Formats: sequence, C-alpha cells, structure tokens
Amino acid sequence: MAPVAPPLPTLPPRAALLRAVAARDASFDGLVYFAVKTTGIFCRPGCPARTPRPDHVDFFATAREASFAGYRPCLRCRPLEPRDAPPAWLAPLLSALESEPQRRWRDADLRARRLDPARVRRWFLRQHGMTFQAYSRARRLGTALAELRRGQKLDAVALDHGFESHSGFRDAFARWFGAPPGRARRADCITFAWIESPLGPLIAAAVDEGLCLLEFTDRRMLEAQLTRLRRRIDRPALEGDHPHLAQLRRELADFFAGRRTRFDVPLYAPGSDFEQRVWQELQRIPCGATRSYVELARAIGIPKAARAVGRANGMNRVAIVIPCHRVIRDDGTLGGYGGGKWRKERLLALERGEAG
Repeated sequence: MAPVAPPLPTLPPRAALLRAVAARDASFDGLVYFAVKTTGIFCRPGCPARTPRPDHVDFFATAREASFAGYRPCLRCRPLEPRDAPPAWLAPLLSALESEPQRRWRDADLRARRLDPARVRRWFLRQHGMTFQAYSRARRLGTALAELRRGQKLDAVALDHGFESHSGFRDAFARWFGAPPGRARRADCITFAWIESPLGPLIAAAVDEGLCLLEFTDRRMLEAQLTRLRRRIDRPALEGDHPHLAQLRRELADFFAGRRTRFDVPLYAPGSDFEQRVWQELQRIPCGATRSYVELARAIGIPKAARAVGRANGMNRVAIVIPCHRVIRDDGTLGGYGGGKWRKERLLALERGEAG
C-alpha cells in the first residue's frame, strides 16, 4: 500500500506547546501549528508576532487541520510556505540518510546522535506523511528496485540493503511493491514525491506513462483522490525519484518564476470519456484566461452539461498542469477550488502577470 496517509501521532502536552510558543521556539516549526481564536489566524511556533494569551490558543498537528477549522495563515510566519532548509537539529540525519540510503536505521541509532525518536517521527509525519523508519525503508526498497532493474543478483541486493535474510527482503518488498522482487524487475510503480512551492507543499505522482497526480497536500478530499488514483492505476506505490517528477520540478519552478505558460511533462490521467474531454479542454484555455462552466460545456459540444463539467473539473487530479483553476462561475466570480480559493486567486494573478 502507498505510505501516504498513516495515522498521525498525538500532540505533545499542551503545557510544552505553550512554552514553545512563548519562547518562539522554531525547532517546533513543522511539527505543530497554533491558532489564535481572537484573530482567526494560525502560525508556526517560531512566529515573531506577539505572544497570545494561553486561553486564546488552539493547537493543530497540521496546517491542513488549522485551515479546515477556519483559521487563516499568518502573513508574518507564512505557515503554508516552505522553509529554506530543514531544522538544524535534523540536518545531519538527513545528510546521513542521503549518503547511506541502504542503511537500516533503528531508534538506538537516533539516540546515539542525541535525537529523540518521537520528535524525528513527528517531523517525518508532518513533512512526508510517514514515520522516519517507514521513510528510510522506502528509500532502501526503492534503491533495491533500481539495482534489480540493472540486473544485480537478488541475494546481493537483499544483504546490501540492510535485510538479514532473503525471505525478510522478499516479504518487505512484496508489501511495498505488490510483487516479489523477481517480478518487480519489470514492474512499474506509482512513484510519489513531495514538491515545495510558493503556495505550499504539493504531492506529485508519476508512472512511466506520465504524471498522474499533482495536488496541494492540504487539499480537501485528498485521501479520496489518492484512493481513486489507486483504483484507476492498479500498481504498487512508493516514494522516490522519477524522470517525469524531475521534469515537473523544473517546469513548476519556471511557472512560478513567470518563465513558463504551458507544461510539457507527459500526462497520464485516466478517467471516464466525459472527464477526459473536459480535462483536454481545460488544457486549451490559454494561460491568463478564464472560462465559465457554461463556456466549457459548449466547447465540448454539450451546452447543457455545465453542472457535469463542474463535477469533472473537481475530479481533476493534476492541479496547475491541467488548469482547473482557470474555470470560474458564469457571473465572473471565482467559485470553489480544491486547493483553496486564495490559491486560485494567486494562480490567476501569477498567470496575468499581477503577482508580486
């Protein structure tokens, strides 16, 4: 199964969180968010704004939860925007993980580095949707799959990637990839990655045919979209690198910098015939322009299908690249957007050259 939505841990004690907010402790950033009831705004613990009264504060495990509770992101600490770097206390571990992706990590290894395993777990859950152990295991298995595809022998790959036995490797491999290693030499997986953007983090996924998912991680109904994706593309899933995802990163960077108005990354967006027609028409809307649902229905030759067009628009799983944000209501107002109305405004302003 895809390691994208494990249960989240309980928050640290409220007293500890209040102390972190009072001290503006940025080491808690990304692990928890606090919201101020009297202002309707939520922040990172390290926010430089004035410290609120304790009885006015709510805590949330994710920015998504704070948003769904009706709070707006702070304009000073910008809790939905990516940080330039991981927290300093975690950087050495991330460096070690990158240099030794085949290593098997245990809690004792973290303690030897003077790291609290629970704190590391919380950070990885916030950032990657999985525990540190699950993340490192996915890296080991992803590296193993690459070596198998290059023709390496199964026994050597198993031992080189921290598995104590051939059978243990096969069991772990089958759970993650949906096929034993011998078959996985030719297997295509759904490869997931997390991508930072000026509008908040995105989750992307690709198969060999093309990009099949791009959504903001706090999108409403994200879990339902992922479930539909797995139903449409019945393949095992893992986090890792893929050429289509690398191309997407480059093109998104150019898009947000104002250097790109269309995307060239290959797409693989299975859906009904009607959905396919709507999604193809969305890609014909010029950058910086908008269309109403009625205009979109007319463009696909079914003038009375505006309501169905709206549903198909909402079922789009590839945000920005398939530009469902360019569809507005008949009266000219923006209407809804899965990533939030404020993002729709920002995307349209960017495409019109109005973004600051």
